[in-house]
Parts: sequence; C-alpha cells; structure tokens
Amino acid sequence: MTAQRKVIGLAAHATQVAAPAAISRPQLRPVRVQQTAKAESAPRKRWITPVRFFTVLVAAVLFWGFRFPTQQYITPQTGFGYALGIIGGSSMLLLLIYPARKRIPGLRAIGTTKLWFQVHMALGIVGPVLILFHSNFRTGATNSNVALLCMLVVAGSGLFGRYFYAHIHHGLHGRKATRAELQDYAERLRHVSTEVAFLPELVNRIGFEEQSIIKRAENTFVLARPVAGAISAFMARRRLRRYVRRELQVEAGSGSMAHGQAERLASVAGSYIDSRLAATRRVVEFTAFEQLFSLWHALHMPLFIMLIIAGIVHVVAVHIY
Repeated sequence: MTAQRKVIGLAAHATQVAAPAAISRPQLRPVRVQQTAKAESAPRKRWITPVRFFTVLVAAVLFWGFRFPTQQYITPQTGFGYALGIIGGSSMLLLLIYPARKRIPGLRAIGTTKLWFQVHMALGIVGPVLILFHSNFRTGATNSNVALLCMLVVAGSGLFGRYFYAHIHHGLHGRKATRAELQDYAERLRHVSTEVAFLPELVNRIGFEEQSIIKRAENTFVLARPVAGAISAFMARRRLRRYVRRELQVEAGSGSMAHGQAERLASVAGSYIDSRLAATRRVVEFTAFEQLFSLWHALHMPLFIMLIIAGIVHVVAVHIY
C-alpha cells in the first residue's frame, strides 16, 4: 500500500464470528468488496447543542445562586422574591398542559404535542430554579420544606424520565422505537462495505466482542442491563482500539504505511468500532429501558400530585399565618 492512496471509508463484511485468539495478524492491504448494504450516514456530532447550552447555563445559574448571598437581596415574602415564587409555582402548574394535550383532542388549537413536550421539559427545569431562588437555597418552615422537597423529587424524577425516554424513542419527541428495528439496524451496519484500506481481521474481532456483550447482557438481571452493557461496551472499545493502534504502529514502523495515513485509518476504524458497539449496546439495553420508563411513568404522576398538594398547602399557610 502506498502512502498516496487515500482512505475513503471502512468496510465491514463479516459472515462468521471468530475468536481473536485464533486469528493471526495479516498484512494491511487494500480490500475491494462489493457494497452489500447502504450505510445510514450519521450526522457529525456537534459539541455545542441547544440542550447542552441550556444545561450548562442552568448549572452555572444554580452554582452562582448557591454561592451568592441571595438572602441579602431576595425576600420570599415580598417584592422580587415573592414574584419568583409565584412565577415558579405557576410554571409547575403549567406542566399539566402537556399530559392534557396528549389526552384531550379538543386542545389541538393550543399547539402540537411536540411543542408542549418541549415546553414541559423546559418548565420542569426553569420552575424549580425559580423556586430555589425564591427560597434563597435554604430551608424554612415545615410546610415550606415539604413543598421544596416534593419539588426537588419531581424535578429529579423528570430528569430520569427524560433519560429513559430518549433510549426508547426516535429523537426527542419521535415515534417509539422497537427492538426489532434496532436489531435490523445493527444487522445492516454489520454488512455495510465499500472500497477501503482495511484490517481484514477487525470485523471478526468486532463480531466477537458484540457476541460477548449480548451473552453477558442475557445473563444479567434485565433492569441492570444498561450498566452491564455500558461496562462491556467500554471494555470492548478499549480492546479494539488498542488492537487497531498496535497493528498500525507495526505497519508504520515497517515503512509500508505513512504516518499520516495510519492516523486517518485509525480515525475511520475508531468511528466504525463506536458505531457497531453502540448499535449492539442499544439492542441489549432496550428491554430494560422499556421497563424502567414504565415504572417511572407509574411513579411520576403520583409524585407530581403530591407536589401540587404540598404547594397549595404552602401558599395557604403563608398567606394565613
């Protein structure tokens, strides 16, 4: 292989899974294979997204509010501090619009379900932040403490629900996925190939690691599979990337490959390893996230009702006493 040849892709055509121990190290060579399936090109990941920006902004505001002596400027009973409590509490009440919009066809005029889902998530964070500033990040009377605790539990529950939801749906507010769809995507990803300079052994090693992840998940309690899958995929990724680096270092050291070409091939191989393992991990975790989301859904509404009751008691107690 010459240094002038460009690496234009990565092949993956493995029909049998072989254990790495039984495979000897071949020489790097150009492999031309006929394309067997069309890859679903994944968009390049962006480091800065609206969700990440919003998360960092909220974290910075909370850190500043916790460290800053807000009690010198904000009083919960009057003025700006009182207004923060009213706005924050109203934001929590507006969370009820999303489940109402999903279940009542007559509310279509107020907007789409997708819109209110996004508003629901935003208010579920903004509301508690305003309440925390309203309370100066401190505890107070018993009724205030109960309302504050309920709010924090519901807000934390919402974050868990958002995490579970994302693992069983297509996108932020997309159609619910199925295990069969995920398995089909993982299978098609295994049989995507094109013309590349490739390590012929790599696809077999990836297949062996995938089978290990699947077997380990099958022997794990279903609700613990996300943790087991994450650990297994992390270790597999490290082993495969170490193998790629070792093989490329040998070839670069022998002079059969330029250093820049080895780096490009390592990057392409690493991306393909990540895609394959991520697809396999999502398949083995799907059932667990379905059950976790179902359990969360059964608990979230009672917790929210408890929050509403605690909030009403708090408002009444404040204005009476």
